[in-house]
Amino acid sequence: MAPAPNRPAGDNERPVNAEAAAYYAGGDAYLRSRTYSSSQLHGYNPKRPPAFHEDSHMRARRMSHDEKSVSSPRRFLIDVEETIRVVLEQEDTDGDFQISVTDAGPKLMALGTATSNGFKSFDIRGTYMLSNLLQELALARDHNRKRIVLDEARLTENPVDRLSRMIKNSFWHSLTRRIDGDGLEIITADPKNRTGRVNPRIYIPHGEPAMAEYYRKVAKEKPHMNLDVQVLPEKPDDPAFVKSLNSKPGILALAMNEVDDGNGGRTLKGIPFIVPGARFNELYNWDSYFITLGLLVDGQVAMAKGMVEHFIFEIRHYGKILNGSRSYYLCRTQPPFLTDMALQIYNQLDRSDMESNRQWLKQAIQAAIKEYHTVWVAEPRMDPKTGLSRFRPDGLGIPPETEATHFTHILEPYAAKHGLSVLEFSEKYNDGTLSEPQLDEYFLHDRAVRESGHDTSYRLEKRCANLGTIDLQALLYKYEVDIGTAIREVFDDELEIEEDFPLAPFPPSVESYGNPHRESSTKRKQSSNEWFARAEFRKQIIDKYLWNESKNLYFDYDTVTEKQSLYESVTAFWSLWAGCASEEQCWKLVSKSLNKFEVLGGLVSGTEESRGKISLDRPNRQWDYPYAWPPHQIMAWVGLERYGYLEDGQRLAYRFLYMMTTAFVDFNGVVPEKFDAVKLSHLVDAEYGNQGVDFKMVPREGFGWMNSAYQVGLSFLTSHMRRAVAACTSPEVFFGSVSQSDVAAGQTAFPTSGDPLGLAMESMDLYSSS
Repeated sequence: MAPAPNRPAGDNERPVNAEAAAYYAGGDAYLRSRTYSSSQLHGYNPKRPPAFHEDSHMRARRMSHDEKSVSSPRRFLIDVEETIRVVLEQEDTDGDFQISVTDAGPKLMALGTATSNGFKSFDIRGTYMLSNLLQELALARDHNRKRIVLDEARLTENPVDRLSRMIKNSFWHSLTRRIDGDGLEIITADPKNRTGRVNPRIYIPHGEPAMAEYYRKVAKEKPHMNLDVQVLPEKPDDPAFVKSLNSKPGILALAMNEVDDGNGGRTLKGIPFIVPGARFNELYNWDSYFITLGLLVDGQVAMAKGMVEHFIFEIRHYGKILNGSRSYYLCRTQPPFLTDMALQIYNQLDRSDMESNRQWLKQAIQAAIKEYHTVWVAEPRMDPKTGLSRFRPDGLGIPPETEATHFTHILEPYAAKHGLSVLEFSEKYNDGTLSEPQLDEYFLHDRAVRESGHDTSYRLEKRCANLGTIDLQALLYKYEVDIGTAIREVFDDELEIEEDFPLAPFPPSVESYGNPHRESSTKRKQSSNEWFARAEFRKQIIDKYLWNESKNLYFDYDTVTEKQSLYESVTAFWSLWAGCASEEQCWKLVSKSLNKFEVLGGLVSGTEESRGKISLDRPNRQWDYPYAWPPHQIMAWVGLERYGYLEDGQRLAYRFLYMMTTAFVDFNGVVPEKFDAVKLSHLVDAEYGNQGVDFKMVPREGFGWMNSAYQVGLSFLTSHMRRAVAACTSPEVFFGSVSQSDVAAGQTAFPTSGDPLGLAMESMDLYSSS
């Protein structure tokens, strides 16, 4: 038997599916050949050239003398730059530097094999293999490789394994940020900044002189950054002050650790955290909760722990967990998840130092109690008459983080009324020269929609600040139960509060909130009984105001009109996650209402009937039907499992992961912010488009909570389900409602085509205005 050919050092030892840094480590590949020219390393020149366009049918059939895999897996000898050029020229027909199912190339390419020193070739076929080839070439280029030996197994890797691996070992790393001297240049970049100023600015909270001094030192040592260091006043969320910062936006300082500076002294270092991705390049509130769930699945407990520490810092210095850590978010928070986030991390901390763990949890629970009393059950968010909490942030003027034209259609009538251009009117309205109470009301609700995290939706438009939503009540019920449980089980049923702040009255009423006197948080220790009493009270008002027995669903309650808002929202299932639904209510939700939201790709945000008719004058909103978002999926999976409906949770998880996996396979590894779950497409027709889709050749970061949905979703699937998802088996086939031939013909229970190309082409068309 002939000896095996020489290979680059280490090639035999490296795992086939190792991360790029390991796989492409080392020098360029030169296999043994009798002459340099026969190695084909001087350019892309396989024995059989690629077939272009109309010539693809003339492709020669594989013959007995073609390259085969006999005793070892197939490997290819590749010139990186030349092959990138050929792949893009041949296959990327729409010029977006991605190989997707919508490209019109032949989806066929010959690569020279390593065992023949590139002389013999083997065909790479199909969108998935070719897009993986492009990704691998881009990664090799990243590591300065000119010539590589590439394992075919990297091109045919199980898509579920590949995506999960990329999330765990690559995407989280790419989304990691730090706010300190080393991380500032990355984190201060703000795609939402419309001022035209690109020099970075950082705001330091009042009462942190060491931090202010640290950043002044950074500015001095790195003059090329032109870093502007500003210290915030003691009350940084005063609406007038926050509005004054609109023309000079900046990043907000977050928590830091004191570390050894390497020269015998001490310095500060930013605690790392994960950002959502794309245009969202800062720490966000509820995104972080779902991101944390994925981090915990992937064993990154320290990273998750650090994100809680940032939230503790924000509550202490900024008064709330901010919508995002930029100056224009100082008045606004987002849905509260801190207690569950902290408790899940606490349960995974190293058990060797339980006292340290208790102290860490104590800080988190103390911060959550402050946030609860000073934000969520304090006016104006609290409605004393009903006891319901609302999304109702302070703020003045036009939200500055939106696209420049986002509010043009709203402002035009007011500008015309005053004989001004929209730009002139905006300036005068923002500086208070012109007063428009109706516009003030509109922006109150608009800010509330953004605080709710569901920006935007016809469910909330022009009324959000008045609504006691089911999602917020469920989250606060969970806060109350979590705090009570932590006090009872971890802190021996008493918890001393170290920071002084006013406690909200209980039970809430117009009279109790009308009394200006407030008990101080430091006057007495907290007990579990009072928190369980708050939870029981909230459950009663949820049943009284939000549960609709005849419709078998929870609805939002309008505290101004004093009636339910009958928009059917999938957030009704958050009650299962929180545990505030009775067994009977859960049964009715699952048996009577779940089918209203379940579509081919999982759960849509709301029903088509509730959304209403779409037209040119009434466009799609991204948190309405037919869109599906990771938070809604994860909350439903966990809630259904909690009440014993695991099979329903698994079915929904399968649907969503099937949609994610088919997009990953058909669209060059894309992991977007959201999906059209009816058309199984990330090519959405919504006001903000989609995030996480703009990359060249190789996906670098996915999107934060979508990454988590995949990792968490896989934990719900059986081994059989995971294999079926990897084979892109339609849910309708897998769950037995239709045959594979029906799917291919588009004859399914849901209104969609079974052909990936057809789905993609359909979704690129604008929605009908009828």
